[in-house]
Amino acid sequence: MDIGALTTGLLTGLREGVEAALIVSIILAYLAKTGNARHFGKIWLGAGAAVLLSIVVGAILWVTLDGLEGAAGQIFEGVATLLAAAVVTWMLFWMRRTAANIRGELQAGVDRALVQGGIFGLAILAFTAVIREGLETSLFLLGQATAASEANAGAVSTLVGAFIGIVIAVAIGYGFYVGARVINLQTFFRWTGIALIFIAAGLLGYAVHEFVEAGVITVGTQTAFDISAVLPHSGDIAETGPILILGQLLRALFGYSSRPEVATLVAWAAYLLVVLPLYLRPVKPSAPRPISTEQPAASA
Repeated sequence: MDIGALTTGLLTGLREGVEAALIVSIILAYLAKTGNARHFGKIWLGAGAAVLLSIVVGAILWVTLDGLEGAAGQIFEGVATLLAAAVVTWMLFWMRRTAANIRGELQAGVDRALVQGGIFGLAILAFTAVIREGLETSLFLLGQATAASEANAGAVSTLVGAFIGIVIAVAIGYGFYVGARVINLQTFFRWTGIALIFIAAGLLGYAVHEFVEAGVITVGTQTAFDISAVLPHSGDIAETGPILILGQLLRALFGYSSRPEVATLVAWAAYLLVVLPLYLRPVKPSAPRPISTEQPAASA
């Protein structure tokens, strides 16, 4: 079992799972509060369809990736991990900007669905709210599994960690629904966001490495340094031991490489120097969207 891949998979599953669980719990709690609990099934239908579609998309991408060899496979891996890093970066900033108003927007969406959405209006609302998180998670895990596949059982470890994280997120989501103060969401999203930025930087570095290996990038291909004899990051250098486990953790969490190319190191450092300060800067409060103070009547 690759401890580093397990850890990043768990973190990703937990973070993205909590976002999805928070969305579903807000919708369910509002339906229950307004006397529309009979529509719970539609929410589960929409959320379940979004989860299923996300899994299917991830599986198709993984099978496609697994079927490619040589330079084509390296280019596809590079593009997949690059896209994963870009998507998770965009989603982190989107969540950072909209977190304060997400409850009001979801409740307004429920009101509209109850009034004019028809039979499947709520299912569509749940689907569109969850599919964003699901596809992001699927793509991000694909990038992590691809990068971790260098190590023995790395991809499996990533998926196992993600499953554990999602199970924990479901439990936290239930706590939200029943009104329990399970965690401080502001602190949780801030610190997990910082961790995901470091993971995304590692994915960007891995993408650049694959492009170098495929011959797409021809500048900065020389090795920046080589400390693989001291702190290896993969089992092709050292089979087992605590040093290898430490290297795997650093590799998974921070994009560490014991022998990076200059281009890989520059891309990794540039991403962190630009994205991390932008993410940590104070958020200007935005005016919430007006929502009706009248609660929708329970539908027949």
